[in-house]
Amino acid sequence: MSRIGRKPIEITQGVTVEVNGGEVVVRGPKGVLTCGFEKEIGVKVKEGVVRVEVLHESKRSNALWGLTRALVANMIKGVTEGFEKKLELVGVGYRAKSVSPSEVVLTVGFSHPVEFKAPEGIVINVVDNTHLTVSGADKQLVGLVAAKIRKIKKPEPYKGKGIRYEGERVRRKAGKAGKVGSGGAA
Repeated sequence: MSRIGRKPIEITQGVTVEVNGGEVVVRGPKGVLTCGFEKEIGVKVKEGVVRVEVLHESKRSNALWGLTRALVANMIKGVTEGFEKKLELVGVGYRAKSVSPSEVVLTVGFSHPVEFKAPEGIVINVVDNTHLTVSGADKQLVGLVAAKIRKIKKPEPYKGKGIRYEGERVRRKAGKAGKVGSGGAA
């Protein structure tokens, strides 16, 4: 029995939720999101509340119950408030430059600048030279784009240089110990 799946989802003002067969369509001020769900799960909309229920009891359907509820709740939150991930560039000479709302050029220690173009529905905002904000209505897509930008130059463990999420702690390694003493004949 899913504790998350049991909770009803309140539909905020300005948002419409439609169920078409095995698909949920959520429309709001920040866009339109769709998500499919399995046939053993039912989604019903009544009086400003969305309820997710299990149609056929099984171990798999109980797992999908909470998942479907979380996905629908994230869609409703996404079309009203939106989601964002913040990234920071750490390193001497590392900087970002905005070309358009969905395109950014990164200078991160390679011999050439790296151009990154975000998919439709995602906005990349360059706050200052070393801070980026990835935002959009689809939580999964925002996280995916942020992960792809981070993958361009992951933080390395010796000096911590690279692209990281804001507030991310990078585990640091000690460098070479060096020569302490000769230990031999003098």
